[in-house]
Amino acid sequence: MTSVTWTGVYPALLTPFTKSDQVDIPLFLKNLGAQADAGVDGIILGGSLGEGGSLSSEEKVDLLKRSKDFLQGAIPVVMNIAEPTTRAAVQQAEAAASAGADGLMLLPPMRYNADDRETLAHFRAVAASTPLPIMIYNNPVDYKILVTLDMFEELSGIQTIQAVKESTRDVSNVTRMFNRFGERFKILCGVDTLAYESFCLGAHGWVAGLVDAFPRETVAIYRLTKAGRHAEALAIYRWFLPVLELDIHPKLVQYIKLAATLTGIGSEWVRAPRLVPEEAEKQRILAIIKEALATRPVLPEYEKDVLLY
Repeated sequence: MTSVTWTGVYPALLTPFTKSDQVDIPLFLKNLGAQADAGVDGIILGGSLGEGGSLSSEEKVDLLKRSKDFLQGAIPVVMNIAEPTTRAAVQQAEAAASAGADGLMLLPPMRYNADDRETLAHFRAVAASTPLPIMIYNNPVDYKILVTLDMFEELSGIQTIQAVKESTRDVSNVTRMFNRFGERFKILCGVDTLAYESFCLGAHGWVAGLVDAFPRETVAIYRLTKAGRHAEALAIYRWFLPVLELDIHPKLVQYIKLAATLTGIGSEWVRAPRLVPEEAEKQRILAIIKEALATRPVLPEYEKDVLLY
């Protein structure tokens, strides 16, 4: 098993499909290779706001095994667990562990607005089912359940719960977590449009979306910021922001896939009920991406293979 440090850039990988609705394995591996070449620190499969919920359990396991075979231990592979019942979440966690996952990203129960006691019981049950390290996904905006500081206090005694994907949209929560827990939990920004700000406040990493289309630029922002080269990182981040804003739209999957198509490491095909955007909407999004490509910055040299925390 490859060690998960919960630091650096962790792409929430796209799942490319063929026009006939099959998982496009060659294109998946092409994108995975581009991420690895750019120097990402791990990958996350089956994103819950992405198309993880559109994949069968068998497809998820297949992607996990193919990722492990492709990467050969170079970086860890994390599986997302987002299920409506605790029983299903435990089963998915056990299946991921059996298939070779290096860690888990864990959400509260889906489609039920669990209270604090129920949410904590859900997290504890999954953690008890596997020795894998776990990152809690805290996203009350999309999932309507806030994992509070008091709840993290309850979870702090479980050593395998090690990190949080911070997606509350309140960047001050990074500081609140540090003030309450110090370095007990690694904090990874989960909102592309708050990444630079989160790093400046001490966040350890980035669960990124537009990295699926622009891996080198994403890694550069993180590495340069952590190396104290803020002016260079900020220049790239300002260029990137109009594209990063595609990550906080309900159609983020379609939009990120359009971006990955233009950068040559993805395709536009999605699995229903998602549909490829209609022409006017598609052209509006493509114009944003094409503008970014036309002004794409030359990246400064940095140590992409050295972790700079």
